[in-house]
Amino acid sequence: MLTNKDLTQLKTKGITESNIKEQLEHFAKGFAFANLQKAATLNDGILSISDTKKELLITKYKQAVNEGLKTLKFVPASGAATRMFKALFEFLQQSELEQAESLTKAPFLEFFKRINDFAFADDVPSIQNNKNNNSFNAQEARLIIEQILMDGGLNYGHLPKGLLKFHKSENGNTTPLEEHLTETAQYASNSTQGRVHFTVSPEHHKLFQQQLAGSIAEYESKHNIKYDVSFSFQKQSTDTIAVHPNNEAFRQENGELLFRPAGHGALIENLNDLDAELIFIKNIDNVVPEDQLEDTTYYKQLLAGILLAKKETVFTILHGIKSDNTKVVNEAIEQGMQFLSNELQLNTEELQSCSTVDKVEFISNKLNRPIRICGMVKNEGEPGGGPFWVKQSDGSSSLQIVEGAQIDPNNAEQQAILNASTHFNPVDLVCYIKDFEGKKFDLAKFVDANTGFISEKTRNGEALKALELPGLWNGAMAHWLTFFVEVPVSTFNPVKTIMDLLRPQHQRQ
Repeated sequence: MLTNKDLTQLKTKGITESNIKEQLEHFAKGFAFANLQKAATLNDGILSISDTKKELLITKYKQAVNEGLKTLKFVPASGAATRMFKALFEFLQQSELEQAESLTKAPFLEFFKRINDFAFADDVPSIQNNKNNNSFNAQEARLIIEQILMDGGLNYGHLPKGLLKFHKSENGNTTPLEEHLTETAQYASNSTQGRVHFTVSPEHHKLFQQQLAGSIAEYESKHNIKYDVSFSFQKQSTDTIAVHPNNEAFRQENGELLFRPAGHGALIENLNDLDAELIFIKNIDNVVPEDQLEDTTYYKQLLAGILLAKKETVFTILHGIKSDNTKVVNEAIEQGMQFLSNELQLNTEELQSCSTVDKVEFISNKLNRPIRICGMVKNEGEPGGGPFWVKQSDGSSSLQIVEGAQIDPNNAEQQAILNASTHFNPVDLVCYIKDFEGKKFDLAKFVDANTGFISEKTRNGEALKALELPGLWNGAMAHWLTFFVEVPVSTFNPVKTIMDLLRPQHQRQ
């Protein structure tokens, strides 16, 4: 039962009573598992492009940019780096004797052996004071880790990943924010301007602005373009209510309802606010030094070219079925049905006997949607959602990125499909968010609200349940026109732990 105080709290956050009712129903009923039909594999849901066609598609994208295509790079960057340093925080909790033992084993043995290979090592006094030393006792190791993680040192344990020094370079060491500026210049800009948008936490916004202010002139001079850099926060209106294990609303000590951020799926609202045609989406930590950027640039341009080719075909069909010319309409209907059958694996046999009006409505409904091209990497054990053909509530199938948590662990058939998956999603997306008449889609209309997650958390030692909205590249884009394309693993270089920075892909060559 909501009190007047609750209603005031909801109004302040921009949350409606119906939002709360819907969320409580999700807690009570849970979310249905995805209904996998089969894994998307090469040439069955995942496109493989010949080398000759790759060059033509890249040229198509470059020409479109030269002709005024409005591009933007969208980078989710709000996460703190705390989990990246999990092992280092655990080291600080150990006794001195335990720390001495830890220094003889992974990951700490390699961490300190290669301590000077980290870009941030130049800023840690205890490392610089022992520049030629890579062997430290427990007390020295503890001091170094404290100077890396804690306030008074670099404070890396409490900063967002985007502001940490990841890579060494000729003219100083670089952060992911700066690497994304370089990437923007390479494939998401025209000859004069590069636009990039970061979603950040409010508490880190000023730090991002400071880093940008100190870097942007250098990068504009280096790449001979002007940057249009913008920031946004995850909206409070997308927060979700927390509940006790019995599904009753969780209240804080002051009696107010407890709300929690609803995961990266909430960022569909931020994406919806942007003015662009073609948008590249890539996580903040998936970057490499500039001298290793060739593959990333090539395949980003390729994905964009594929998107433009698919868009061209779709828009031709949609324009055709709206024509006043009967012959043009009939030709567009035939082309549309072939596209639905060949590209989307939809059964169009029953459609053959329908009226022209019904055919036009069906084709328009299926094709007049935002478009996304998703790069897929061969599965080599990295975590991430996978590409699948999923059965929808209307009986049709569609390509979806599905997380492991969305798949019934007790269903042997579904688990067999999961195990047959050959690729995974590295969060490598190119999107087109305007319709065939040039109007921007309302992206909120293409979200599948029934694909969220419920997780168990604690607050001050008390158990609670939290609700996450459908993921940005999962349920939040569930009803988009989706195409998967194979890309090489060289384009996927995330930094999930501090040790990932020692991989060859993150070391300047």
